[in-house]
Amino acid sequence: MIPISDNIRCRNKPIINYWLIGINLAVFLWELKLEFSGQLGYFVNTWGVIPAQISGAVTNALFFNSAAWIVVIWRAFTLFFGIFLHGSSSQILGNLLFLWVFGKTVENLLGHRRYLGFYLAAGVVTGIIQILAEPSLTVPLIGANGAIAAILGAYVMKFPKVKIDTVLPLIILYIPIQLPAFFYIFWWFVQQLFYGIGSLNIPPVGVNQSGVVFLGQFVGLIIGIAFIRLKR
Repeated sequence: MIPISDNIRCRNKPIINYWLIGINLAVFLWELKLEFSGQLGYFVNTWGVIPAQISGAVTNALFFNSAAWIVVIWRAFTLFFGIFLHGSSSQILGNLLFLWVFGKTVENLLGHRRYLGFYLAAGVVTGIIQILAEPSLTVPLIGANGAIAAILGAYVMKFPKVKIDTVLPLIILYIPIQLPAFFYIFWWFVQQLFYGIGSLNIPPVGVNQSGVVFLGQFVGLIIGIAFIRLKR
């Protein structure tokens, strides 16, 4: 099931949403270039969120060497940059499709600046939760999944019964249907099972190979729901 659009008219152009989509696409195209040149593994392992590296740097800074805070600050930057990295074509397409359909309405609801802060904060917080959940993980965690889950949570909390124009592909047929927004909370987690399709070659061990990824997305969903409730 492919969401296409909702029927909520936006008063202002979702400029931030357009920029987020463009940046994510641009970074993914850069990843493809690096994959062809054999440099993608180094790039992702440098800028992706690796819980073992961050937790190790924090432990070292707290108990052994205060100068290690420089490393902590540098590694913490990956919490921002990792939001814009993706490990497969299906992950980038799925994330940006949900961002396109649900993000523009949430941006219209929150305003440009608050929406950008909400997106980045949700991505960072889900990254922190993933580190706390599995601090010894050496596999990079990348993707905008946590931020977009927060957008979905905010949308469904505010507009649970809005009908989403959807296409149901059946082999060679594409059937247009309408589904309530709250259905996509369920479908969001189901589609994560297919994000291995079109995976990039990221040595040495790939990315996102842990159930902690689903935990981060669940946290993102809760962040979105809680934010809208508090906003009321």
